[in-house]
Amino acid sequence: MAWNIVIAGGGFGGLEAARRLERKLPHNSAQVTLVSDQNFMLYTPLLPGAAAGTLEPRHAVVPLREQLRHTHLRLGSVTGADPARKVLQVTTGDGREEELPYDHLIVSVGSVSRTLPIPGLAEHAVGMKTLPEAIALRNRLLQSLEIAEGIDDPKARAEWLTFVFVGAGYAGLEGLAELQDFATDLLDRYPRCRDQGVRFLLVEARDRVMPEIPESLADFAVRELKARGIEIRTGTTIDALTADTATLAGGEVLPCRTVVWTAGVKPSPVVKRLGLQLDERSGRIVVDRAMRAAGAPGVWAIGDAAHVPDPLDLDRPSPPTAQHAIRQGRKVADNVVRVISDRRPRKFTYKTLGVFVDLGRGKAVASTMGLRWRGVPAWFIARTYHLLSMPGTKRKVRLVADWTVGLFFGRDGSELGRLGHPGRLDAAADSSLGDPDEGTATEAAETAPAPDAEDADATVPPVVG
Repeated sequence: MAWNIVIAGGGFGGLEAARRLERKLPHNSAQVTLVSDQNFMLYTPLLPGAAAGTLEPRHAVVPLREQLRHTHLRLGSVTGADPARKVLQVTTGDGREEELPYDHLIVSVGSVSRTLPIPGLAEHAVGMKTLPEAIALRNRLLQSLEIAEGIDDPKARAEWLTFVFVGAGYAGLEGLAELQDFATDLLDRYPRCRDQGVRFLLVEARDRVMPEIPESLADFAVRELKARGIEIRTGTTIDALTADTATLAGGEVLPCRTVVWTAGVKPSPVVKRLGLQLDERSGRIVVDRAMRAAGAPGVWAIGDAAHVPDPLDLDRPSPPTAQHAIRQGRKVADNVVRVISDRRPRKFTYKTLGVFVDLGRGKAVASTMGLRWRGVPAWFIARTYHLLSMPGTKRKVRLVADWTVGLFFGRDGSELGRLGHPGRLDAAADSSLGDPDEGTATEAAETAPAPDAEDADATVPPVVG
């Protein structure tokens, strides 16, 4: 009998589970299918570097087909499941709805940004959870500098040179530090902006930054950021946003054009449509210590979508970090193999080995196995850890190349907001700045058939960055 194993999600946990199953199972004993809405895994700790130009964005992702030799990759979105019938419901890239039968289902659908009902938040804030968001933020910074440089009024210029980050967790601290580094490196090319200066603020609702790390390291991070001119407001929240202002709790209004929202994550909304029991507080899928979903034989859940008990405190879930998702992926694959072999699954017992917070400019804080690091040693440890954790030799080499080139040649300042959004073929005919051979373009436009109404309304999306 060939077992049918389906993995929902191609993030850290899903990819690692598939790789482990390929090594553990004979190829003819099981069919492993991985369902993902994109054909790559995003290495999220590298997002700040991709946003700030320290590495090529494509080098922050791992193509799934590059890592998986015998797994069937199905590109599509998970839309639901029926545990009673043992099927996973999927919508493919071309819009077809399918049901994938399974003997064992591993749910690893990840998380999305956790937002709050703040007026203007959805319309005006930028996230820092996905690669498009990171690139949009990079382009937003560059576009803001370009616009500010052309403004005569210093007061009007200030709102384009003010950047507010909300949330002082990993993503907030690292994203803020990298973007501030990026802006500092570019300022010499913008004389007006350089003379006026850029303003970066970090807003955090709790009374301290980074509660995940020891307080002494958090204090060092705060001192480092403040020494670079970054303002830190703890015990403060955002009350409202408009296109050019951010209103803080207490009524202070900050003129600004860029607000970055990094205030936590929540499980992917699809977990509510999988027919599985959810934890009331976290909204995650309820699983036991072996990662088996409650009341659903053959279903397992890992990563940010699962309430996997933390070995250090069984009443709370494991932290939503890459290192936990990777270890859960390996363990759940081992457990599936054990169950197939009529053996008992084992408990997830991994404990955090360390935390790393990259502050840019050769600075970081880290805690590893009881040892605390700060400054350049912590920065080196953090980069070494990410390099070793990146799957695939080719990806590792590309990372080293990017980091090395950046040390000697700095960062590129090209604003590529329209990358991936080309205009219509006849757009050059309507532009005085079109191709020099505009006669040919005009003739082609005049002889081409007129677009139907649906095509005529399909304008190029606006540049968000």
